[in-house]
Amino acid sequence: MMMLGVLSTQFTSKTQAQIAGSNSQLDGRNTITTAVPFLMITPEARGGGMGDVGVALPNDPNAMHWNISKIPFNEKKGAVSLSYTPWLRSLVPDISLAYMSGYAKINDRSAVAASLRYFSLGQIQFTDQFGNSTGNYNPNELAVDLGYASKLSDHFSLGIAFRYIRSDLAGAFNQSSSPVQAGNAFAGDMTAYYTNKTKLKLEGKRYNLNYSFGGAITNIGSKISYTSQQYQNFIPINLRIGGYGQLEIDKYNTIALALDFNKLLVPTNPVYAKTVAGYDSITPAGQRIIVSGMNPDVPPIQGMIQSFYDAPGGLQEELREINISTGLEYWYDKQFALRAGFFHESPFKGNRKFMTFGAGFRFNVFGVDLSYLIPIENRNPLEKTLRFTLIFDLDAFATQNKEEDKAPVTE
Repeated sequence: MMMLGVLSTQFTSKTQAQIAGSNSQLDGRNTITTAVPFLMITPEARGGGMGDVGVALPNDPNAMHWNISKIPFNEKKGAVSLSYTPWLRSLVPDISLAYMSGYAKINDRSAVAASLRYFSLGQIQFTDQFGNSTGNYNPNELAVDLGYASKLSDHFSLGIAFRYIRSDLAGAFNQSSSPVQAGNAFAGDMTAYYTNKTKLKLEGKRYNLNYSFGGAITNIGSKISYTSQQYQNFIPINLRIGGYGQLEIDKYNTIALALDFNKLLVPTNPVYAKTVAGYDSITPAGQRIIVSGMNPDVPPIQGMIQSFYDAPGGLQEELREINISTGLEYWYDKQFALRAGFFHESPFKGNRKFMTFGAGFRFNVFGVDLSYLIPIENRNPLEKTLRFTLIFDLDAFATQNKEEDKAPVTE
């Protein structure tokens, strides 16, 4: 049976945000929470092996998640990938994230892509007020994406994506005064990508340097609700910017460094006034009194804008909301890769810190990526798990079939 805490963490995000806002008055912690956090989980193993970087990584068949603008610059005309990520494997055996992504170039300047993300939260047993079982249910969440990207020059591209999100956490569980329903939302991405190459002189030798920069605002969309009272929660609207540089050491060896910065574009929880007894101070109109910060109950676009200046702690707290991830990648002959990375989040905003390691293999038609995560301070849902991605190269498959058709028939 799935731990109830996992379901509660996602379903009661608004309540958690209010509690966090109160706690910030005491110790400075003020974690931002949203609904459908599965949208922020790195779904594939290449970026997952590099500290969760990806907005500027080149030749990425999973660009639909990171930055769809990268796709027109991919070396291959098309590819499909399948990824699997176990979740909370050290505690429960039946929670996982599955991800399927694919792209196809329309011509040399434009491409389309699509993906399907499915998050299974295992099995949960419902009970009535007396503790009697009322049946089992498998909570799940999914997102379906479709996008388009085009080069505006030989080095720069823009992209746009559309997303449907469904979060079904409790099925038809209606044994309370607030009947639960599946949450639905629509969202979109706006992305940009720049890539170029130059010569770098080191110790009298000249090396090829490939570099790129990427930016993406993802999950721009409606709020989501789980109850008939229409209590609405923000989805994880996110800003990601980053860079990538690859040094060609020789004909066979390359080494690359990537760096990403992330910030949620949703309101920060304010600090609320308290009574002597420790309860929230309420106005005659039933509103809680804000001591510091801004009202988080605003429309999505207003929330995106005010997310840059609404933190109760001012600029210092705004900077704490930026997560940093960095990764290294070594390739030998474009056939074998080794990866490592590091992810940092402020102790006041969640305190996720972990290292990652990964490897990649490329064969004629197929490719495989693997990644492993090691938490540094707190426990992590991905610890003691191996993530993997299987890539199917449509170009190589088509070429292989043509060669077989042209091969002479021997008796």
